[in-house]
Amino acid sequence: MGVVAIDPRDKTPIYAQLERGLRAGIATGRLRPGDQLPTVRQMAVDLRVNANTVARVYAELERAGVIETRRGVGSFIHTTPERARPPREHDRRLRAFVTRVLADAGAAGFTIDDVVAALTTQQQGGS
Repeated sequence: MGVVAIDPRDKTPIYAQLERGLRAGIATGRLRPGDQLPTVRQMAVDLRVNANTVARVYAELERAGVIETRRGVGSFIHTTPERARPPREHDRRLRAFVTRVLADAGAAGFTIDDVVAALTTQQQGGS
């Protein structure tokens, strides 16, 4: 398999699949800072997609600071796994975490106020 895979049966647009795949590769450590990406043309050939689609994703990732393109040399991973996730992904994961915590707290008989007070005490080093 190449750097990233595209599923033609997936209803997600190809550019979104490509961006998500590259970000996931970085987030999982499969792609590391300094790794060189295939050229736009090579990635397009490998994935059997339009080169403009790949160029669009590379440009977006460069604007976001995820990759760095050096003219005449190529495109390279420029960010850490933690920073590779899309900003909305952080918010989505946090909301899901909070939902699980509140569900567990409710099942254990704790109120939101109980949880917030316990978190505050814990953060302040109390017991």
